[in-house]
Amino acid sequence: MGSPAPPVPMDRVTEALFRVRGQDPQDKEALVGRILGYIHLVLPDPPVSRRATLRACLPNDDVDRVSALPYALLRDIVSRLPDKDAARTAVLATRWRELWRKAPLVLVDSHFLAPAAASAGEVARTEARRVTANVSRVLAAHPGPFRCVHLTCSYMAEFPSLLARWLQTLAVKGVQDLVLVNRPFPLALDLPTALFGMPALTRLYLGLFKFPDTAGLPRTVSFPNLRELGLCTVVIFSKDMDFVLTRSPALETLCIQASLLTERLRIISRSLRCVQVVAATDLDILLAYAPHLERLIVWSVLANERSNMRIKIAPAPALSILGYLEPEFHTLEIGNTVIKAETRASPTTMVPTVKILGLRVRFGIGDDVKLLPAFLRCFPAVERLHIESKKTAEPTGKLNPEFWKEAGAIECVQSHIKLMIFRNFHGDQSELSLLQFILESAPMLTKLVIVYPKRTFKSMTEANSKLEPLFAAKWASTCCSLLLTEGAYAEGKEPPELQNFKRGSNFSVRDPFAFIVRA
Repeated sequence: MGSPAPPVPMDRVTEALFRVRGQDPQDKEALVGRILGYIHLVLPDPPVSRRATLRACLPNDDVDRVSALPYALLRDIVSRLPDKDAARTAVLATRWRELWRKAPLVLVDSHFLAPAAASAGEVARTEARRVTANVSRVLAAHPGPFRCVHLTCSYMAEFPSLLARWLQTLAVKGVQDLVLVNRPFPLALDLPTALFGMPALTRLYLGLFKFPDTAGLPRTVSFPNLRELGLCTVVIFSKDMDFVLTRSPALETLCIQASLLTERLRIISRSLRCVQVVAATDLDILLAYAPHLERLIVWSVLANERSNMRIKIAPAPALSILGYLEPEFHTLEIGNTVIKAETRASPTTMVPTVKILGLRVRFGIGDDVKLLPAFLRCFPAVERLHIESKKTAEPTGKLNPEFWKEAGAIECVQSHIKLMIFRNFHGDQSELSLLQFILESAPMLTKLVIVYPKRTFKSMTEANSKLEPLFAAKWASTCCSLLLTEGAYAEGKEPPELQNFKRGSNFSVRDPFAFIVRA
């Protein structure tokens, strides 16, 4: 998670423009502040921190043991220091003078902010310009390579050509890890095409930019070593997204947060292993050819009630984690079949590799619940099932009490599900009917966790009373435990940092959905 970087105040010209449009500049500035906050929540952390402290025990003599360390080790030590501290090592001894210039440097522009500015609600323009000037000085002084560069506080709107020069310099000096966030205003600053001249890049995160038009770029342009790409509130068209995926032969992780004007994410990649989306906005996701894709995670949807987003899964031989599917917004298509409530299971409508599945359902809407059996039949080997209940203001389409008994056999329930986590439990009959069906039909189930939102019930006694029908049922599993717990947040009040790219793309985390923040 990147360190916060408050916005630059709006200039008078931009204020006047918003007023002409009938919009309140203060409201717009507050909105941009929130957007920046969301972006910084999902950015990767820089590898160094100016808040870190270094302690050592003083020796009993005056021998300089640190300088006696091998040159390669000293170079590695300097490369892990914040840029200011790395430069200051030159005063330690003669041997250290060239270490800073030869060590791979980490440059984080937020480290140039004065402590008071870093904690303020916004960064004054003079302070932002000072940071920008310091970045230019460091880029000019250090011959490279740059191991990691985070530019999230620099102000570039007044210097249109500066960003292009920075990118050209970083390309020459072999930058490997680049995080670049625009300091609005303007909201969507044009990214220079110099971005495409960085062959050493292995990780790239962009925020609040307009992606360049790729139509006129040479065929030789590519990101040959790029393994991780994050696009956060970036204006990018589908054709340009296609271009990036095609020209990134080593890309393993793709993270998208509310990217704008991308109507279709068509995934054709031999290398991708993980795709994550936060605040999806009317985005169709089409898995056309992704033989190594293991994770497709849609953390949240930012849409209106008329939105209809298609998730199409072609043969995906490695796909093991999928979620959250939302019947309210998503149309699921497997192969050439659109999955409907009446769809019958067949080999052409199944994805047998998925082991972990997440669903977000309005249990008060009958049509949503009716889709659940069909969705579950599409994934016959699911072992860990995550279901999140969504409250609806006006329930519609009350289900037959015998709905789940009449739903028929569901293979993953009868043969594979070992863990089920049910979030946002309200005690409604529709929720209880599903839970009872699972308990009566899942002989492999070993743990059922039910989480209710904070303050949903007056007491744990009241919450437990809602589960009485479940304990009256005949459980199919003889070794299943049930845990009922209160969540730390009220429904709809969950902090956005819970939707974290880091957890989803960490392949050492077996199940990125299996986290519970308890009261």
